[in-house]
Amino acid sequence: MLGDPTALSPDRALLTGSPKPGFSCKMVLQAVGRVLRKSKTKPNGKKPASEEKKLYLEPEYTRVRVTDFEFKQLVALPQEIDLNEWLASNITTFFNHINLQYSTISEFCTGETCQTMAACNTQYYWYDERGKKIKCTAPQYIDFVMSSVQKLVTDEDIFPTKYGKEFPSSFESLVKKICRYLFHVLAHIYSAHFKEIAALELHGHLNTLLIHFLLFVREFSLLDPKETAILDDLSEILFSEDSREAAGATGGAQNHVKER
Repeated sequence: MLGDPTALSPDRALLTGSPKPGFSCKMVLQAVGRVLRKSKTKPNGKKPASEEKKLYLEPEYTRVRVTDFEFKQLVALPQEIDLNEWLASNITTFFNHINLQYSTISEFCTGETCQTMAACNTQYYWYDERGKKIKCTAPQYIDFVMSSVQKLVTDEDIFPTKYGKEFPSSFESLVKKICRYLFHVLAHIYSAHFKEIAALELHGHLNTLLIHFLLFVREFSLLDPKETAILDDLSEILFSEDSREAAGATGGAQNHVKER
């Protein structure tokens, strides 16, 4: 089971709208079929013999947002607000929304369709509490992510919500770890399930969520740029209109599979 975002503290307010609920499996399959025919890809989502363009880079999808709000203002630390409290509030929000976004296509992310946790040319591995590297399917990996992150953000000793309670000294490192995991989920959604997202007309929500997330982690240096490089081509396009400089330089194309 994925972590239940409704279990989060009511003090952590949501900053953006939620994806559309209520789609039936039949509706999704019909919509995915239309997108697949349009993009001329194989039904199983794998690339044809000739290299396929990344669907999420197509202009008809990259220009769609759910809001035109200036996110640079939204991510900046407000005056007289404690940094750790600001990080905690936003991290729980991102966890909630990424969890919701994944839930819209989770029935298509199975052990058969996603046998490894991969995004573009990168394969991710889960590390257990003893540091042992575990190769797992994408749904297993994402379940590990959501369960472990929910456990952290609902722990009063780590994410305190009561006035006067201090954040632990390890808080920043834990936040960076959470951000890394959440980015892996976003990258997998774009890489492996964007056809379903587009068929459900949720690409505007996903694009907006990615813009907000990337601006936030860059504002507070929560992720190494090398970690997010696999989506540099997309982020540069998304930020090109008003914040190309914030998107950073795109990395060169790589044909080998990385392991993390």
